[in-house]
Amino acid sequence: MKERVLTGYRPTGKLHLGHWFGNLQNMLALQDQYEAFYFVADWHALTSEWQNPADIARYTEEMVLDWVAAGLDPDKCAIYRQSDIPQVAELLLYFSMVTPMSWLERTPSYKEQQQQIGDKDLSNLGFFTYPALQTADIAIMDAARVPVGEDQLPHLELGREIVRRFNSTYKAGNRGLIEPKALLAAADDGRTDAADARVPGTDGRKMSKSYGNAIFISDTPDEIRKKAMDFMTDPARKQLTDAGNPDICPLHQVHKLVAADDKIADWDACCRAATCGCVPHKKDLAEDLVTHFADFQTRRAALDARPGFAKEVLEAGAEKTLPIAQATIERCRSLVGL
Repeated sequence: MKERVLTGYRPTGKLHLGHWFGNLQNMLALQDQYEAFYFVADWHALTSEWQNPADIARYTEEMVLDWVAAGLDPDKCAIYRQSDIPQVAELLLYFSMVTPMSWLERTPSYKEQQQQIGDKDLSNLGFFTYPALQTADIAIMDAARVPVGEDQLPHLELGREIVRRFNSTYKAGNRGLIEPKALLAAADDGRTDAADARVPGTDGRKMSKSYGNAIFISDTPDEIRKKAMDFMTDPARKQLTDAGNPDICPLHQVHKLVAADDKIADWDACCRAATCGCVPHKKDLAEDLVTHFADFQTRRAALDARPGFAKEVLEAGAEKTLPIAQATIERCRSLVGL
């Protein structure tokens, strides 16, 4: 039997280039190599959007349509909604009994997100227990592998510690929960963070809806062109006659994702020699992005014309997922002694 792999996304907004060139491309490959389970993490979204949850359901539907239009096949993988699997919440409760608060406080993203996302109240218990919920998502499905980037390894290791402590506390033996292992995907350039590609946004920071620097894969051609013209370039290149460094240019890094190698080599050379300007480069990036996403947008429009399609996909995914989750939670109840 194939190993089981699991990953999920929070439905907090439209998918952007960082999602497309990161975990989504990895998901497409994994659905053929593993028993793949992909979930829309609406409870995770609620941990930060608890004051304004109205858009979560809409973004959930849009995410399912984006995934299928991108190439995920519901016949090959299970696509489901986190909140359709109530066993996840029960397992989180059991994990909350064995997880020290100090473990959650040391989570790398906890204080970082509180500092960087200032427009939301992240002092709630749900956000604090986010890593334990993440562990419950994985453990409830007995997932052996989780695709992560190197910067996410501490999160997965915390999950492994939680599972290990649960198994030890309740003397699980061979009935214990699986300690998930990382699945590091190597990119073409040898990186091992392809599962979470750090695609720069228009302002040079990591592309994120929260930062307002994202190009969304569902943007119209005109929207893509407008945003591409806002891309930050090498800050040291103030005039056309100044030589640039493509290695630190966000515009150049994004263009490498969609353009042919020979074209990128030409832009690299002329930038270093100061024989071309950044404005023509931005225009070229815009047209390459429009071309790259044309087929996806055609498929996405076709799915939009099928009312109820996302609901059908999620129901089919839950049907595949619930029996596994139920078997796992019954095992955990027995171990705990309930």
